[in-house]
Amino acid sequence: MRSLLLVFVVLVLLFSVPPVRSGQNIYIRRLLNTCWRMKGVCRPTCKKNEIFHIFCGLHQLCCIDASSMPVLTGK
Repeated sequence: MRSLLLVFVVLVLLFSVPPVRSGQNIYIRRLLNTCWRMKGVCRPTCKKNEIFHIFCGLHQLCCIDASSMPVLTGK
Protein backbone atom coordinates (compact mmCIF):
# COMPACT_ATOMS: atom_id res chain seq x y z
CA MET A 1 0.00 0.00 0.00
CA ARG A 2 2.86 2.39 0.82
CA SER A 3 4.64 1.67 -2.43
CA LEU A 4 1.45 2.33 -4.37
CA LEU A 5 1.07 5.69 -2.62
CA LEU A 6 4.71 6.53 -3.35
CA VAL A 7 4.29 5.68 -7.04
CA PHE A 8 1.16 7.82 -7.18
CA VAL A 9 2.93 10.81 -5.60
CA VAL A 10 5.89 10.49 -7.99
CA LEU A 11 3.60 10.31 -11.01
CA VAL A 12 1.65 13.36 -9.89
CA LEU A 13 4.86 15.33 -9.40
CA LEU A 14 6.25 14.28 -12.78
CA PHE A 15 3.17 15.24 -14.75
CA SER A 16 2.41 18.48 -12.89
CA VAL A 17 5.72 20.14 -13.88
CA PRO A 18 5.32 22.37 -16.94
CA PRO A 19 7.42 21.50 -19.99
CA VAL A 20 10.75 23.29 -20.32
CA ARG A 21 12.10 24.53 -23.66
CA SER A 22 15.44 23.03 -24.45
CA GLY A 23 18.23 24.80 -26.28
CA GLN A 24 19.94 28.13 -25.95
CA ASN A 25 18.17 31.13 -24.54
CA ILE A 26 18.08 34.41 -26.47
CA TYR A 27 21.07 35.98 -24.68
CA ILE A 28 23.43 33.06 -25.36
CA ARG A 29 22.22 32.83 -28.97
CA ARG A 30 22.85 36.56 -29.49
CA LEU A 31 26.37 36.23 -28.08
CA LEU A 32 27.22 33.20 -30.24
CA ASN A 33 25.84 34.78 -33.44
CA THR A 34 28.02 37.87 -33.19
CA CYS A 35 31.17 38.49 -35.17
CA TRP A 36 33.93 41.08 -35.57
CA ARG A 37 34.37 42.30 -32.00
CA MET A 38 30.70 41.69 -31.25
CA LYS A 39 29.68 44.55 -33.60
CA GLY A 40 28.43 42.35 -36.44
CA VAL A 41 25.84 39.63 -36.86
CA CYS A 42 26.28 36.36 -38.78
CA ARG A 43 23.55 36.03 -41.43
CA PRO A 44 23.10 34.32 -44.80
CA THR A 45 22.48 37.74 -46.43
CA CYS A 46 22.99 41.27 -45.10
CA LYS A 47 20.16 43.77 -44.66
CA LYS A 48 19.96 46.99 -46.69
CA ASN A 49 21.69 49.17 -44.11
CA GLU A 50 24.48 46.65 -43.37
CA ILE A 51 27.81 46.00 -45.09
CA PHE A 52 29.51 42.62 -45.55
CA HIS A 53 32.93 42.57 -43.83
CA ILE A 54 34.20 39.01 -43.28
CA PHE A 55 32.87 35.44 -43.40
CA CYS A 56 31.30 33.60 -40.46
CA GLY A 57 32.15 30.00 -41.16
CA LEU A 58 31.47 28.77 -44.69
CA HIS A 59 27.95 29.90 -45.56
CA GLN A 60 27.29 33.06 -43.56
CA LEU A 61 28.41 36.67 -43.82
CA CYS A 62 29.43 39.00 -41.00
CA CYS A 63 27.07 41.94 -41.52
CA ILE A 64 28.13 45.19 -39.84
CA ASP A 65 26.43 48.57 -39.60
CA ALA A 66 28.20 51.16 -41.76
CA SER A 67 29.06 53.32 -38.74
CA SER A 68 30.83 50.40 -37.02
CA MET A 69 33.08 49.56 -39.97
CA PRO A 70 36.82 49.80 -39.30
CA VAL A 71 38.74 52.74 -40.74
CA LEU A 72 40.82 51.65 -43.70
CA THR A 73 44.42 52.87 -43.58
CA GLY A 74 47.28 52.50 -45.99
CA LYS A 75 47.28 52.08 -49.72
